[in-house]
Amino acid sequence: MPISDLFQLALRGLTRRAVRTTLTVLGIVVAVASMVIFLSLGEGIRRVFTQELGNIGPDVQISLNGIEEGLPRTPDLPQSLVQKVQDRKDEWGIRSIIPVVISARGGFDPRQSFLIYGYPTAENVLDISPGVKVKEGRLLGAEDEGKLVAVLGSKAAENAGLKLGQDVRFNRRSFFKVVGILQEEGGFTDSFIFVPKSTLQKAMGVEDQISFIAIKLNDPSKARSTAKTISETLDVEAQTQSDFLKVLDRAVSISDAVRFGISLIALIVGGLAVANTVMMGVFERTREFGTMRAIGAKPGFIRNLVLLESLLLAFMGGIGGILLGFVGIQVVNLYTQNLANISAAALTPRLTLLAFAVSFALGLLSGLLPARSAGRIVITEALGRN
Repeated sequence: MPISDLFQLALRGLTRRAVRTTLTVLGIVVAVASMVIFLSLGEGIRRVFTQELGNIGPDVQISLNGIEEGLPRTPDLPQSLVQKVQDRKDEWGIRSIIPVVISARGGFDPRQSFLIYGYPTAENVLDISPGVKVKEGRLLGAEDEGKLVAVLGSKAAENAGLKLGQDVRFNRRSFFKVVGILQEEGGFTDSFIFVPKSTLQKAMGVEDQISFIAIKLNDPSKARSTAKTISETLDVEAQTQSDFLKVLDRAVSISDAVRFGISLIALIVGGLAVANTVMMGVFERTREFGTMRAIGAKPGFIRNLVLLESLLLAFMGGIGGILLGFVGIQVVNLYTQNLANISAAALTPRLTLLAFAVSFALGLLSGLLPARSAGRIVITEALGRN
């Protein structure tokens, strides 16, 4: 029998039990959509960091313990190290050396979470974050070093409800006056608060410590060899943008595995629903299958028919799951765009293919047992049933 006829028979078998078929497909839709939404967060984070590192990431970053340890709660790198790097500036082909102090401010309300970025105001902020433009006020200048002033990213200003001339509270003793608000860029810097390095050090009580040293090279292609030389010479961790991405990808892959494990529960439930629907269909159509065998259908044809029904259920559920997942991703991105001006989730071709592959595997595995049972139907027994 041609494939088209087999396909028509499978569709007819499913549409005969429309309500059961619909409920089964909906179960798969929800399972696949949950997987797509969960895993899209990892894809989105990879995309955002890959784009943003080119905008705000240094060619080489020097820290005490490396990015694998995460951002230290308080600056822990001796500021005296800056001079040691400065002494080798020409030898290592360094264009700019920027000691940075970072303070993460968080709260129960994520809209009130900011990254306070302290840098020497004598340095050009464009070396730290190329492309920033002032919307209101001005950028920090050399004369601002030591003063309680700040320039806010657009989203930081919006979330905190701050305007030019108002104060940003750092702690009970320190308030930074807003002297500038940046134009919206659609990236991390929109949630940054830029302040003078020495002012932030004093506010944190770590006047001889920094978080890391950001280095821009004359030739960025030599970043890896330069980082290796710095690490060996100064006994510190010097890492490149690609090192950041590797660590990030490893961390995101681990979180992807956890999220997929959570989604697997819903996928197993969806697979059981498919198996139950197809098995019930086999039981209800025993006489029909017996008749087909009696007029010449082979056991393999019956098995293929039942397996095709299972695959069709999974395919429809997969399509619906991807569409529902896409809608869910838009909702997630709407929230993160409003929160931090970034799209935290992404439906990539890789994720779409994975969703289809999982749906296919779900249908195949769920249909094997019912198909095997259908292929073993004995003609005489089947036709003898009422």
